[in-house]
Amino acid sequence: MATSRSAHTKRKPRSPLVLDISRLGRRPGSMLELHETVPSPSRIGLDLVAIEAGADLTLDLRLESVSEGVLVTGTVYAPTRGECSRCLTEVTGDVEISLTELFAYPDSTTESTTEEDEVGHVVDQTIDLEQPIVDAVGLALPFAPLCTEDCAGLCPQCGVALASEPGHHHDVIDPRFAKLAGMFPAADADTPEPGAGPS
Repeated sequence: MATSRSAHTKRKPRSPLVLDISRLGRRPGSMLELHETVPSPSRIGLDLVAIEAGADLTLDLRLESVSEGVLVTGTVYAPTRGECSRCLTEVTGDVEISLTELFAYPDSTTESTTEEDEVGHVVDQTIDLEQPIVDAVGLALPFAPLCTEDCAGLCPQCGVALASEPGHHHDVIDPRFAKLAGMFPAADADTPEPGAGPS
């Protein structure tokens, strides 16, 4: 007996940032408050610092029904992890963002008069907060994170973190003179200088 392909197709689990708003209703002024912690569905942030996938996202939000859709306001807080842009050591911290996002109803004027990426949309009685959070976190995080404001970075000669070795340096010969130094043999300490007679 043949089995339909759909029977074997696993449905992708819904992102914890996709919220069911069926309890909210569409009467303007209806409101729900959401206070919960969910795992981040993906790495959110910049190349050098981000909220790691699975990290706790603390949501403190208000969902309000308005004439054109659902208005989401509130804050999202999460820990961050990355590396110092100067010395590459690990840095940890946190980020808190404020959200004010409208999700348009399918048959609203807002939906029909805006581009798809200009405003969020209510889809099958759900709203997806992931993209607004991604956008806000990207603006809130530092492009070049530092372990300390005065981080000295890495030694350009050997790569050691300068903060871990105070006074670290290398004796560097000016490359213009290095070739000249190799053209003359080192003076022999036992050879008298020209013109020097016996004492």
